[in-house]
Amino acid sequence: MQRRLFTSESVTEGHPDKICDQISDAVLDAVLEEDPQGRVACETAITTGLVLVMGEISTKTHIDIPRIVRETISGIGYTKENHGFDSQSCTIITSIDRQSPDIAMGVDNALEGRQGNPDRGEDSSGQTGAGDQGMMFGFACNETPEFMPLSILLAHELTMRLSRVRKEGILPYLGPDGKSQVTVEYKGNKVSRVDTVVVSIQHSPDTEQKTLRKDIIEHVIKPIIPEDLLDGDTRFLVNPTGRFVVGGPQGDSGLTGRKIIVDTYGGHGHHGGGSFSGKDPTKVDRSAAYMARYIAKNIVAAGLADKCELGLAYAIGVAEPVSVLVETFGTGKISDEKIISLIKDNFDLRPASIIKDLDLRRPIYRQTAAYGHFGRKDIDLPWENSDKAEILKEQAGRLY
Repeated sequence: MQRRLFTSESVTEGHPDKICDQISDAVLDAVLEEDPQGRVACETAITTGLVLVMGEISTKTHIDIPRIVRETISGIGYTKENHGFDSQSCTIITSIDRQSPDIAMGVDNALEGRQGNPDRGEDSSGQTGAGDQGMMFGFACNETPEFMPLSILLAHELTMRLSRVRKEGILPYLGPDGKSQVTVEYKGNKVSRVDTVVVSIQHSPDTEQKTLRKDIIEHVIKPIIPEDLLDGDTRFLVNPTGRFVVGGPQGDSGLTGRKIIVDTYGGHGHHGGGSFSGKDPTKVDRSAAYMARYIAKNIVAAGLADKCELGLAYAIGVAEPVSVLVETFGTGKISDEKIISLIKDNFDLRPASIIKDLDLRRPIYRQTAAYGHFGRKDIDLPWENSDKAEILKEQAGRLY
C-alpha cells in the first residue's frame, strides 16, 4: 500500500495569536450575554506590554473591554513578569466604531426580502443577509470517533495537556506559550502509526533540556498518543531549538485570526480564508463554517461517505448561498449530487436559519478560541451534534 505522511499542528492558549483570539471572543461573549442581537467584529493585536482592541461593535449594552482583556490574559496564566507579560501592568488601547450602515443594511434586509420574498427565518421584515461574501468549508471523516482527522485531534490534545500540567502544578516550570505537531503515517487510507511528535513549550530559565524532554514525554506525550500507534521509529522532538524561555507576546506579536488551520481541520480539506474569533454569527465566515461542519459530520455519521467536505459560498446581503459543493473523495455510498439533494431537503442554509437552528446568539465562543472549534470532547457545541444522521440514512435508503 502507498505510504504517506500528514502533519497537523496546534498551539496552546498562551500563544500570542491565541491570546488575541480569546480576547476577541471574550468581547463577543460579553456583548451577546446582554444583547443577543449585537453585531461584533472585534480584532485584537498584542505585543510586549501592549494590547490593542479594535473593530466595529453595534450593541445596546455597555462592556468594559479593559477588564475583559485583563481577566482573559490572567486566566491564561500571564500574571508574572518572568513570563515577559503581565495582565495587570500591560497597556490596553481600544479603538471601537459602530458597524458600517452599508453592511448593516444588507444584513438586516437581504436581497431576497427587498425583492418581495418574505422571510421564513427570524422575522417578517425580510431575510437576514450574509454579513460578507466568501467561501466556507466543513469537513468530517470516520477515522476517529469525533469524526476528525487524527493528526489535528492529537495535536490539540497535546496542547491541552501542556496547559493542564502547567496549571495543575505537575510541571510548574512550564510557561503559557507552546506548540505541538503530530505527523501521522497512512497506509492507503488507513492510519498506520504516529511517525513524529513535536512539542515546543516555554519554560523557566533554569530548566535543563534533559529534564524537560523526560518530563514532556512522560507527562504529556505518553498519556495522549495511543500506545499502539507508537513504535521504535517514532520520533519525539521536544524543544528542538534547545531553549524556549522568551515566549508569549514578548517573544512574538499576536493577531486575531492568524491560526485558521489550527482552528479547523489541521490542513485536511480546503479553507476559504476567513477566521472565526471576534465575529458574531451574522458573519458567515463563522456561522456557515459551523453549519458546514454540522452537515458534513451528519453525512459521515449516517454512513453516506467515509469522508466528506462541504463547501458553501455567499454574497454579502444575500441570504441563499450562491453555491453548494460536496466532495466525498471517492468514499461516497451514493453520488455527491444525491448528497447535495439530501442537504437541500434537510438543512436551511440561509444565515437566519443557521443562527436559529444552531442557537448561535449565545455567549459560547470564548471556549472555542483555543484548542479548535471542531471535534471537541470537553465542551458541548451545537454544530458537533449528529442528530440528523438517522434521517439522512433513512432518506438515502428510501430514495436511492
